[in-house]
Amino acid sequence: MLHFIYSQLIRLILPFILLRLWWHGRKAPELRRNWYQRLGIVPRASGTVVWVHAVSVGETIAAAPMVRRLLTRNPGITILMTAMTDTGLAQARKMFGDQVRYAYAPYDTPGSIRRFLDRVKPRILVIMETEIWPNMIRQSRKRRVPVFLINARLSERSARGYVRVRSLARPIMQSISWVAAQAEKDAERFRRIGVAPAKVAVTGSVKFDVDIPEPVREASQSLKQSLSGRPVWIAGSTHGVENDQLLAAHCKVLEKHPSALLILVPRHPDRFGPVAERTGKMGLSLARRSLSEDPAGAQVYLGDTMGELMMLYGASDLAFVGGSLIERGGHNPLEPAAWGIPVFSGPHVFNFETIYQRLLDDHGVKLVDDGDDLASHICHLFSDDEERQAIGRRALEVVNRNRGALDRVVDGIIERV
Repeated sequence: MLHFIYSQLIRLILPFILLRLWWHGRKAPELRRNWYQRLGIVPRASGTVVWVHAVSVGETIAAAPMVRRLLTRNPGITILMTAMTDTGLAQARKMFGDQVRYAYAPYDTPGSIRRFLDRVKPRILVIMETEIWPNMIRQSRKRRVPVFLINARLSERSARGYVRVRSLARPIMQSISWVAAQAEKDAERFRRIGVAPAKVAVTGSVKFDVDIPEPVREASQSLKQSLSGRPVWIAGSTHGVENDQLLAAHCKVLEKHPSALLILVPRHPDRFGPVAERTGKMGLSLARRSLSEDPAGAQVYLGDTMGELMMLYGASDLAFVGGSLIERGGHNPLEPAAWGIPVFSGPHVFNFETIYQRLLDDHGVKLVDDGDDLASHICHLFSDDEERQAIGRRALEVVNRNRGALDRVVDGIIERV
């Protein structure tokens, strides 16, 4: 009964969702591009189609090594990558070009999902992390399409929420063919909300199998050389008022290290303009990457392009991972850790609690209270090359020691294709 009510409600609000999409498309025309795909009207596909769904940029990046491995091991398959956001699809296109196919994920109305499945006819659905859409999952299983939840995580708070709507959640969970959980506590929560124990495996996080392609390494090295040995720190995937705190922290860093450069990379493109404006108002000189401006004489280098955060991490001496000075839950710290540089985050990292705990256990990451605390640590490490390099090595060792989940996940998928 709850599933029926859910489907009717999402049908009722669909016109308002489309109206909102059109409204926001006034300033971001890409949002209106291929809007009909959101209703399930996508190009038809043939052959063995593996549908990989990643909600946005972070999940798309996490899926990349898996997609590359699948294409290598089974070059005859067609990978269809979907995302809910235009930035997610832009990231996928930047990584894979014409190697895979792309589409917006359909909204979760029965009709949209039905039209999508009729056209794509996937052999398998791979969902990154915990993007649980009732109609997407149940209609896929009704058509005998196995549904895999990969790199799955579930917080205690979310698990309690699913328990409260047990009559809706349980049939969905019973439709999932395999859950590749990041940690045992995630696995226990999935079992608690209705996934059969035999269908839950603890594979670890595929994000530890971080992949840095050679062209990215080369571009990173080229940028680093152009900075002529300046001390460089980066703040990646930042949000809202967090940017103000980071710019203020950089002002304090400049007091002790006048040649220091901050590479600032907001999470969402709609923040690029406001952050550039705020930087100027604070009296800091700015270079914008999107305009190909030379950062040599700048105090702040704005990373206002898509898909280059991994490269920019590699050009830096240490990194701050955003979404953590505010209660956003943080972003993936393994991307900078894979470069062997020190990693800092604010106190709010609940989205990546397992990963952060492993880094904390081996002193591969430092959690700071606020911008002032961050500035103090940055100033110290800019003055101590030996300690900075030691912390970076510990971060990289954590990444290398926890690799292997990707092979277990890809093996599980290949067995079922």
